[in-house]
Amino acid sequence: MPATTEVGMGRWGLQGWIERWAPAAVFALVLLAQLPLARNPGYFSHDELQWAAFAGDSGPIPWVSWIGVDAFQYRPLTFNLWLWLSRELFARPQALHALLVAWGATNAALLCALARRFGLAALPAAIAALVFALGPYAVYVHGWVATIGDLAWLSCALLAGLLIAGTGHQWRAAIVATLATAIGLLAKEAALAIPLLLALAWWFDGRQRRWAVAMLASGGVAAIYLALRIDALLHAPRDGAQYAPSLAHVPLRWLEYQWFPLLPQKLEASTTLAMGIGGSVIAAAVLWLLLLIAVWRSSRRLTAVFLLGGVAALAPVLLLAGSGNQYAYGFAAITAVVVAGSWRFAPRWGRGVIVLVAVVSVWHGVNVMRQLRRVGDVQAVFSPALADVLRRRVGPVRLQPRDPRDAWILRRLTHDIQSYDGVAIGNRATVVDAGAPADFVVLDDGRLSPMR
Repeated sequence: MPATTEVGMGRWGLQGWIERWAPAAVFALVLLAQLPLARNPGYFSHDELQWAAFAGDSGPIPWVSWIGVDAFQYRPLTFNLWLWLSRELFARPQALHALLVAWGATNAALLCALARRFGLAALPAAIAALVFALGPYAVYVHGWVATIGDLAWLSCALLAGLLIAGTGHQWRAAIVATLATAIGLLAKEAALAIPLLLALAWWFDGRQRRWAVAMLASGGVAAIYLALRIDALLHAPRDGAQYAPSLAHVPLRWLEYQWFPLLPQKLEASTTLAMGIGGSVIAAAVLWLLLLIAVWRSSRRLTAVFLLGGVAALAPVLLLAGSGNQYAYGFAAITAVVVAGSWRFAPRWGRGVIVLVAVVSVWHGVNVMRQLRRVGDVQAVFSPALADVLRRRVGPVRLQPRDPRDAWILRRLTHDIQSYDGVAIGNRATVVDAGAPADFVVLDDGRLSPMR
């Protein structure tokens, strides 16, 4: 047989394998790439420690009410799942982290499959899903237990898209959209983006009636939700000024979410413009603008989806006074697929920009992963050490980090923690600045060393 025929058959076999197994390959590759998150021995913030204390380790679990719609954060599905997971797995952090990483890998696989349904070839769809999952927004969500709600609502949106795209029956589309939106909203109010995303799918996918019916059904659920919750969302007591809504916040939030992935030295989106507009921010803005031009040169329709899809996915959070990585989880998914879709007709320089953006975003994701893992390593040592000290001590303790740059880690790990390992914490631990009187120095690995 001629060599050219063998090569051709080899290529066909590889292409066929990619076509069939792309979502499964994405799932496996994300699991492999995020092993450092799955093997994290500790936790990132006070949220996990607070919920573990709330859940307790014995007796009835204090479930959150499913009918408490007057609470500012009405997320009974998320909160009750979190309580159960805290009771069952908090003492085994790696099991809990592995579960969330697997959930995130599943979302990436679903994104790959959905991109295929919208006409993207298997390889670009897989690459888009990988860039999404390994970027800073998704890594943050997959590595922080407090983002269960974000994992859940995006799963609902992706499953809805897949099922609606695969059905020819309008009534099925309506049922799927209704259930996905309702379940998503029980997980997090960010699911208000689902009807907006369905509207975008209707426009992009030839204005097919199934998408219109799904959009209306989802919009009806969202309208009922807002009718029940609007007063609480606007006026209920809230923990933190970052939740204060205002139209004046929209432009700044939008810019932060666009530019943050291109600032690999940043851990959290809220710090994107915290130091003003310096050289790195200008470089990120220029690179983002070049990306937008590259997508525009490829397809006007994809440019519209890039911009409108981003707005739709971020709509529930653009009004807030602060940004958060987890809020852009859906935004990262849709923009990754759109940029991958623009590759085919992009000019050569535009492809270079797309590759550069993907590399910087994944590099940023790696940096975020390293930080999450480092904090987890510290917490796994620090929290038990602090509990051991407080178990044998009546009064409060003053803690001074050996490296002042680690003060934010210690403040997170001591903020409003009711108890740890059966030891009351409360306000008994205070983090003090360098040079202030202290009882213990916290070493780089989380150990406590008595001051002499």
